[in-house]
Amino acid sequence: MNPTVIEGVTAWLPELAAIRQDIHAHPELGMEEARTSALVAKELRALGIEVTEGVGKFGVVGTIKGTRPGQRAIGLRADMDALQISEQTGKPYASTNTGVMHACGHDGHTTMLLGAARWLAQHRDFAGTVHLIFQPAEEGRGGAKAMIEDGLFDRFPCDAVYGLHNAPTIPQGVFGIRTGPALAASDRFIVTFKGTGGHGGSSPHLATDVTVVQAHFVLALQTIIGRNVPAIEAAVLSVGSIQGGSPVSPNVMPSEITITGTARSYTPAVRDLLEKRIGELAHGLAASHGCTAEAIYRRGVPALVNHEEQTEVARAAARRLVEGSAVTVIPPVTGAEDFALMLEARPGAFMFLGAGTGPDGTSAEVHTPLYDFNDQIIPLGVAYWVGVVEQEMGSGAA
Repeated sequence: MNPTVIEGVTAWLPELAAIRQDIHAHPELGMEEARTSALVAKELRALGIEVTEGVGKFGVVGTIKGTRPGQRAIGLRADMDALQISEQTGKPYASTNTGVMHACGHDGHTTMLLGAARWLAQHRDFAGTVHLIFQPAEEGRGGAKAMIEDGLFDRFPCDAVYGLHNAPTIPQGVFGIRTGPALAASDRFIVTFKGTGGHGGSSPHLATDVTVVQAHFVLALQTIIGRNVPAIEAAVLSVGSIQGGSPVSPNVMPSEITITGTARSYTPAVRDLLEKRIGELAHGLAASHGCTAEAIYRRGVPALVNHEEQTEVARAAARRLVEGSAVTVIPPVTGAEDFALMLEARPGAFMFLGAGTGPDGTSAEVHTPLYDFNDQIIPLGVAYWVGVVEQEMGSGAA
């Protein structure tokens, strides 16, 4: 099957690359993907696929039913949104939307799933139903949540759901996946210390100094990782901003200072621990210096946990395409993915596809101004999706 798929899709590569580059040139932020979702719906309808628009605002679902009897249904998901980054690639198809670019490859993910839609629409000899899920707003704007709350899996029942993401830090054509926790839960903390403020030159002894409290707090955060999180577990706490006082008034001790940061973890127990200890440290240190604290812990997406059975399905699909050594077990990634919410709702698996092209097998990292999706992996990505259908529903994808 798979050589036929790759050969067939390679013949389509100029058309698919043109679609990808068109999406790249017209990036849209999460929950603003009007043009992209319309393009997806148009392409699917042109293939004779049943299309539902407006799922979770801009989500699009295409449904393909196999010609052989079978009740099993699966979902294949791609994301469509871009990032608030100013592109510096100099490509002829670079972003025409100032300050917004496809810096994570969602343009390529969308295109690969459209390529799979084309193949499956022409080769329906499989048993069951495939739902092609084009999701808005993966980059922190709640797209997966919106689609699920809009009845995604009630309206389009799925026995399993699969995701795919390019990885420019992995050599081109290498697949990577792991069973269990694969990406981290992503949370935010906001801690505000309040004191009296004061004159830093003439009477600092009369003030309760929030700058000293924040200094102790920033250092103490890492004791959570070193002394509270079990050594065999993993977690990350990083401070992203410290705001207080004025650079034009260096003699004024601020009465308030705010620290924000990110927390990453892989298990519910460690996630709970981070929230608890951040609050305890903030309040305890504030009290010891005569100040008060407000600690807010905002939970984002949970850890992405690959289910064992579906991970083996994903591996089998990849092994049909490349040599066994090119399907690797990757270490856990401390990045986050809102596909995790879909994996909480349904069993499934999330695969990485290597896209690196540099001398060392890597390319510019995602979420940077120099990143660009590697169009050469489109046929392999399409063939992987078709392979998942074959593993789940028989050889009808060929």
